Amino acid sequence: MNQNPETAPIDAVRRLAQLEQRVTQLESRLGLAADAPPAEAVARWIPAATPARPAEDEMEFEVGQNWFARVGIVVLALGAGFTVSLPFASLPAVVPSLIGYALAGGLLVLAALWRNSFEMVAGHLRGVAMAMFYFATLRLYFFGTQHVLGTDSITGGALLGVVVAINLTLAYRRHSVWLLGLALVTGYVSAIAVGSAGFALGSILLLAALAVSGSLQGRWPGLGLAGVLLSHTTYLLWAANDPLLGRPLQFVTTPALAPVILFLSIVIFATGALLRPNRPEEDGVTNAGSLLNCALGYGVFLVHTLLAFKTGFTTYHLAASGVLLALAVLFWVRDRSRVSTFVYAMTGYMALSLAIIKAANAPAVFVWLSVQSVVVVATAIWFRSRFIIVANFLIYASIVLAYIFVAERETGISIGFGIVALVSARILNWQRNRLELKTELMRNAYLLGAFVVFPYALYHLVPGRYVGLAWVGLALFYYAMNLIVRNQKFRWMGHATLLVTSLYIVIVGTSRFGPVYRVLSFLALGTVMLVVSLVFTRLRKRQRAAGAGATGSP
Repeated sequence: MNQNPETAPIDAVRRLAQLEQRVTQLESRLGLAADAPPAEAVARWIPAATPARPAEDEMEFEVGQNWFARVGIVVLALGAGFTVSLPFASLPAVVPSLIGYALAGGLLVLAALWRNSFEMVAGHLRGVAMAMFYFATLRLYFFGTQHVLGTDSITGGALLGVVVAINLTLAYRRHSVWLLGLALVTGYVSAIAVGSAGFALGSILLLAALAVSGSLQGRWPGLGLAGVLLSHTTYLLWAANDPLLGRPLQFVTTPALAPVILFLSIVIFATGALLRPNRPEEDGVTNAGSLLNCALGYGVFLVHTLLAFKTGFTTYHLAASGVLLALAVLFWVRDRSRVSTFVYAMTGYMALSLAIIKAANAPAVFVWLSVQSVVVVATAIWFRSRFIIVANFLIYASIVLAYIFVAERETGISIGFGIVALVSARILNWQRNRLELKTELMRNAYLLGAFVVFPYALYHLVPGRYVGLAWVGLALFYYAMNLIVRNQKFRWMGHATLLVTSLYIVIVGTSRFGPVYRVLSFLALGTVMLVVSLVFTRLRKRQRAAGAGATGSP
């Protein structure tokens, strides 16, 4: 502010000269020409771009860094396991196990040291350490010429339980699904190794609960699926008398509650699916778990009860049916599940069918099975399951065919089959809006079943000379049903029955019937067909008159 106005231009020129001099000095130091274009100057400041790393390099790093690490650790673990399993005849029997414990401890220490710098390798080492820790304990019971402990002793079973508990604790602390799966495997192996009923059955229940808990807490649905496979397979091996331990293959008959324990594990895994976080969705893992739980779980249950618990077979399967159907109801009420509901419901119906087959003798068993078919249709409508409807019809058809081939003579049960088909068709027609059946295929299938079964039953129940008359009466029954329920399909069934009757009387009646019965059959059939024709002629006239009146009205 105190600067002399006369000297201001001179100072500005002097400062500009100084600034230009500094810029020239910077250019000379950087090796830039004064007349270089801006693009060239900028290019000198920016280094050349680094060429992209080829895909081959990435693949090489993947193989060298990750694959080799995994394979190398597995190879080292196998080598250590083989070392521990050697007999070492000149050393005390406990020494190989102590070597295994030392190796496991060293691997755990190494994993702790590398947890930040080599995180992936540290995780693998931790798993190998857990496996080595368990294998070293198992070495106390097997593999050597002399065994330190026996699996049939309380101390032996308790030690294996403690080792499995330590592995489970390590897995939960690391929050690793792979370590938890490994710990569960050691638990199931312990159940087989000990083999006593209390230890094995208790372990199966406890490990099933831990697998479900881990899958829910860690959101690892695959862990629950693995638990289903491990639990039911372990029970099968135990029930078959542990053949992997060199025992003879025979299914154990004690304790009597063993199948109940198996079914409790089925319920545990089903409960895990019901409590899953994404309940509105039916993902592939959940569906696969339900299918495996029913197929493998109930399959093992069926084999064990069939071979070892014949006297209580009916009771076991009636109870199983109730539990499975209750699970189906829960899946429908809570999740509106279609696949799981179908799987548990059909398995429950199968258990009920087997209980009926075991409890009742032929041919009365077919009556109860046909009644069950109606119950299945009713529950399928509540479940809104077209899958159950289709499956039940196939089962119904199988029951009818089995009765035809098994029964030595007709006792009237086929009449019941026809009634079941008509009732099922009426239920489907009554509640057709609750189902997702886009066509009337299944109703027509049941009506077709009745159309075939009733003539078959009358053919075997009625003396041959009265068969034609009986079939005429059946046609009249269909016409009466049409008047009652106002369904055109019954009229068509009546028409078709009359046509079949005509063929039968013309072909069979003319050659096998006596003169009197032949005349009666022809007169009855002709009269009924003429009356039906007159009725339809009158109906047609009424329809045409009504149509003409509607057209001529203003």
